[in-house]
Amino acid sequence: MRFDDLNWLDVESYLKSDNRLMLVLGSCEQHAYLSLLTDVKIPLALADAASQHTGVLVAPPLNFGCSPYFLAYPGTLSLRLSTLVDLVEDLVRSAYGYGFRRLLILNGHGGNDPAHTRLYELANQLPGIQLRWYAWWQSNSIHEAAQKHGLKPTHASWLEAFPFTRVADSPSGEKTPPSVPGIMGADQARQVYGDGNFGGPYAADPSVMDEIFAAALEDVFHLLQFD
Repeated sequence: MRFDDLNWLDVESYLKSDNRLMLVLGSCEQHAYLSLLTDVKIPLALADAASQHTGVLVAPPLNFGCSPYFLAYPGTLSLRLSTLVDLVEDLVRSAYGYGFRRLLILNGHGGNDPAHTRLYELANQLPGIQLRWYAWWQSNSIHEAAQKHGLKPTHASWLEAFPFTRVADSPSGEKTPPSVPGIMGADQARQVYGDGNFGGPYAADPSVMDEIFAAALEDVFHLLQFD
């Protein structure tokens, strides 16, 4: 169940029996030939699938993240880091104020990781709150599945090429990973990464992608149990 399918009375009624909430953090940034909202679409798909089985509410996703390194790619819309962490805090505090106490944050973008640290501060400040953070591509289960098929997870490559993130035909074959000199500005990053894929196959067999999604969804089910 998503907020956009409910009214405030529905949410108030939900809170009488459950205080769990899923919050999706994403970004609007280049993903080579994939959707600019890939980092939203994947965790939101996981949240929707988990909600269908558990009934846990899904808050509206945060479609923007911190992506300063991709600002030379048109379509990337980046928040300042200070804005991002404040925004996440405000969302959590709002949810807490209505009685949500068990929040699972599903993060789809590596640039949002600093918000994770802010959540530790909130854990000290909001009595009774339980916070969990899940970055699906960093999960051990995902890496094990990728390793089993001889694949390496990289940005805008096969790993993120689900049917619902594809908006154009990708090149066939693999891309040689570029040599990265270190921390780069946006213009240099575009020169280094070219089309935006960080290297490896542009796509994997659909059965592999189904396995990846299933592994991530199982992680979400486990995290929603909140011991």
